Amino acid sequence: MRSFFFYDLETSGFSPRHDRIMQFAGQRTDTNLKPVGDPVNLLIKMTDDTLPSPGAIMTTGITPQSTLEDGFSEAEFCEHFLEHIATPETIFIGYNSIRFDDEFMRHTLWRNFHDPYEWEWSEKRGRWDMLDVARFVRAIRPEGINWPTKKVQTSDGEWKEIGTVNLVDMAASNDFTNKNAHDALADVNALINLSRLLKDKQPKMLHYLYTHRDKTGVAEIIRPDAPQPFVYVSGRYPSENEKATAAIVIARGRTPTSALVWDLRYKVSNLNGLSEQQILDNLTANCDRRREPDYVSIPVKELNMNRCPAVAPIGTIKGEEDRIHLTIDQIQENLHDLRANPDTVTKVINAWQNRLPFAGSKDVEDQLYDGFAPDSDKDKIRLVAAANGNDLADMHPNFSDKRLPELLFRYKARQFPKSLNTEERKRWEQYRMEKLKRELPPYMQELAKLDQEGKDSFLLTELQLWAESIIPADD
Repeated sequence: MRSFFFYDLETSGFSPRHDRIMQFAGQRTDTNLKPVGDPVNLLIKMTDDTLPSPGAIMTTGITPQSTLEDGFSEAEFCEHFLEHIATPETIFIGYNSIRFDDEFMRHTLWRNFHDPYEWEWSEKRGRWDMLDVARFVRAIRPEGINWPTKKVQTSDGEWKEIGTVNLVDMAASNDFTNKNAHDALADVNALINLSRLLKDKQPKMLHYLYTHRDKTGVAEIIRPDAPQPFVYVSGRYPSENEKATAAIVIARGRTPTSALVWDLRYKVSNLNGLSEQQILDNLTANCDRRREPDYVSIPVKELNMNRCPAVAPIGTIKGEEDRIHLTIDQIQENLHDLRANPDTVTKVINAWQNRLPFAGSKDVEDQLYDGFAPDSDKDKIRLVAAANGNDLADMHPNFSDKRLPELLFRYKARQFPKSLNTEERKRWEQYRMEKLKRELPPYMQELAKLDQEGKDSFLLTELQLWAESIIPADD
């Protein structure tokens, strides 16, 4: 039967490629949001080639030492997750999970010789991200819910209030608790309570967004082959407008499931005097340029249909125009302007497509998105994942994918170190020494900075001891 699995991670830092999951927590519910079974709360062992971000540890309070005492290895965690949690017809739900938690899960599975994608879609599984759902309901159907605000300082030093859907603030404003924010299980329980609140106060809107969360449902709304305006709520849009706008597809994106969309708050004719190169320079401007007073970004972005964007038909904004500072008449006027200036639209599309691709990495753990493993390697990958330490010691698959031999070496070293032979152990120690000595200076600088700020002395001491315990001794 279909079920929801609400989940959250606490990690050693912000990078899915380089950092590690330290805590995994979740709770299965039925589709009416009633709990099914016991909550899941797991620690995952930190390996001896990893220095966590001290700032992350100050936030979560989870030390590397505690993961060694009570945690699963990554290999054990992946096996448990795939066998007991990623059951058929499970819909995984998180809060900013599309951009964060799901990415950590993919990279963890990739490092440990499991398919990084099937848990999200095969056997009628799926995923949903409640962060943009909450933003959408706040912008378009806010009735019945207490919506918190926060004060932020503008670039000119002024303070202003903007809306927020921070989980802690949502809990406090609507009388459900989240006393242990940044503990994964506490955040899961708060997310379930928030989902119940949305279901209770705006059931039709929640159901609509749920049934139009996947690429097929999104395509029905944005109509990439016959574009029409649609409502789009995204964290990329300003809080002053409740993160909401009207958009329209102007081209296919970089992947078969993405589209380039224009923000219909703006006239494309404003760009008529710019060359394609000037538009490209704007789209690729660095952070310093973007902070300059005269910089105005070009209002295009790539919408990924398979990442649960919060979209709805344009008529949905009726009655909320004042709230999001956009009217149907403005949308129609700017739509007419866009269709009347096809040459400028073409320049925008060409400039977007001519941006330089992201620089690749030479490290295999960064290369998940460099391509799928070939079919000829899939049985070998499954054999690696199923093997124990003794089997791995004598296992030397002839992989076609050039990434996999190095990935296998690191997998053995981290998860089954006794499977390494003498030469492999020397190679691993050399890898650890180079990696850790490269990472140690900024790590120690951050510890010193946090100590000066009066941060938790126990956690700082534990982090100091962790570094001392894993840094290889000089010969």
